[in-house]
Amino acid sequence: MFRALYLLVGLAGVGTLGWGALALAFSGPGGAPVRGALVVGYLLAGGWLLLWVRPRRRGWLAFAGLFAVLLGWWLIIPPRNDRAWQPNVALLPWAEIAGDVVTVHNVRNNVYRSETDYDARYEDRVYRLSALRSLDLFLVYWGSPHIAHTIMSFGFDDGRYLAFSIEGRMEKGEAYSAIKGFFKQYELTFVVADERDVIGLRTDFRGENVHLYRFRTPPEAAQGLFLRYLEQVNRLRDQPEWYNALTQNCTTTIRGLAAPVAQRAWRSWKLYLNGHLDELAYDLGAVDRSLPFAEVRAGTLIDERARAAGRAPDFSQRIRRGVPGIPDA
Repeated sequence: MFRALYLLVGLAGVGTLGWGALALAFSGPGGAPVRGALVVGYLLAGGWLLLWVRPRRRGWLAFAGLFAVLLGWWLIIPPRNDRAWQPNVALLPWAEIAGDVVTVHNVRNNVYRSETDYDARYEDRVYRLSALRSLDLFLVYWGSPHIAHTIMSFGFDDGRYLAFSIEGRMEKGEAYSAIKGFFKQYELTFVVADERDVIGLRTDFRGENVHLYRFRTPPEAAQGLFLRYLEQVNRLRDQPEWYNALTQNCTTTIRGLAAPVAQRAWRSWKLYLNGHLDELAYDLGAVDRSLPFAEVRAGTLIDERARAAGRAPDFSQRIRRGVPGIPDA
């Protein structure tokens, strides 16, 4: 029994030692030399306390104190909105709501020549809440079939769609890293955009695979979710938050926003391996089930339609033609 306890404590010690080293490496104060010295010092001190100090209990308690100091520092690192941002996330969206009229500011509508060569464009758009009719989910795959990026899009009865992509907000010269995404390297941002921007970027220039699903959601539920999105958009403008690749990402954040208005209980490991989110939606009856899942999924792939639509004004209508569960306009 004591041997098992020692093993568990040892594994926990190694895990916290490794996590602390990565936290200092990515988010520690000073430049690379200072962070490197802090990492080496932390590993040497932590390793000595865990492995060499006797009695072991004393070394473990001392290491717990060392880790508590590091964790306390980590928890008070503040997110910011005043960094030198990349142009595609330079302006934060925000909304004004006056009864039935919603004005969304800084809607992104970039014109791309390549993934990195583009004209950054931001617009103000006005919608009527009572005109909101549909809610769609895009699943974007760039590598593993188990992981996807999720984009929600709200459709209005005048044929317009407004897409929300929850992302890490990156600074100039910064590239996304899944590992860094666990260590307070990116602030959380909601990219509110025209579908020709966020979908066309992924199909035309990143070569990613995109699936589109229409949720079976009553208009009043979609309207409630839309308002919750806008509340969070406004909150982030005033109170920045950290992006986290596990707990505060493009899917888990959606779940938190949707919970109060959801028609179903979304509880599954597929929320974390979100490349399977469409399977979960199918099993719950949240999307079209007129065909077997494999056939529904095949019909939701929109890559070719998106590339053919280009910058056409009716881009959103073209990518939806023939998608299971979406009536032809």
